[in-house]
Amino acid sequence: MKRVIPALVLSAAALVPVWRYAPSTATTSTTTTAESAPSASASAAAGSNVVTGTTVDTEKGPVQVQATFKGEKITAVKMLQQPDHPQTEAAVPVLIEETLTAQSADIDTVSGATITSDGYRESLQAAIDENEESASSATSSPSASASEDSAKSQESASQTVAGSTVGTSKGDVQVQVTFEGDKITAVEMLKQPNHPQTEAAVPVLIKETLAAQSADIDTVSGATITSDGYRESLQAAIDAKA
Repeated sequence: MKRVIPALVLSAAALVPVWRYAPSTATTSTTTTAESAPSASASAAAGSNVVTGTTVDTEKGPVQVQATFKGEKITAVKMLQQPDHPQTEAAVPVLIEETLTAQSADIDTVSGATITSDGYRESLQAAIDENEESASSATSSPSASASEDSAKSQESASQTVAGSTVGTSKGDVQVQVTFEGDKITAVEMLKQPNHPQTEAAVPVLIKETLAAQSADIDTVSGATITSDGYRESLQAAIDAKA
């Protein structure tokens, strides 16, 4: 049985992920990262692998973890979804610190946040398993050396950058962009208003972005506010790209 440790009183900023290329009905949650963890762009530039764990539904709300690996080492952890609760907000930095120390999901439950702790460990383990499978597949390839060199070259050219959070009258909007060189290869909504018109607009905005390769895209009818926030956050990500 795992021992229970007290939570530190810390707070974190809000962050809600929405699945890539399509919206979801997830509500805004809080995101916390280890202070010593490198930024997403720095991690990508260093050849790291960013893996998103499964979303674990709990009675308090969904929990989802994103982990950054360099080889098998966990270098950073970010909460993509978590219950909107003070005890959870206090527990998250403790869980992250324990993870970076233990380098595994075998960490203690935080007192007062048992449900979140359990969901965190499950999502984290899924991310660890996926990273190990990815590494194993690369090693077992017939042309392992060539594949590894190609992977390193690709990783060094790949960058994932989160744009600024744009507050709108409908809710926060934040975009995360993946670049291969100067090309935008993927766009993910980290925050968006919980509204049917927004959910319908997001895949259209992403499709337009991938086609235009810029933030110079059209407003989606019925989702003007979200479109404006999306373009602003997207442009910030493009400007922040190293």
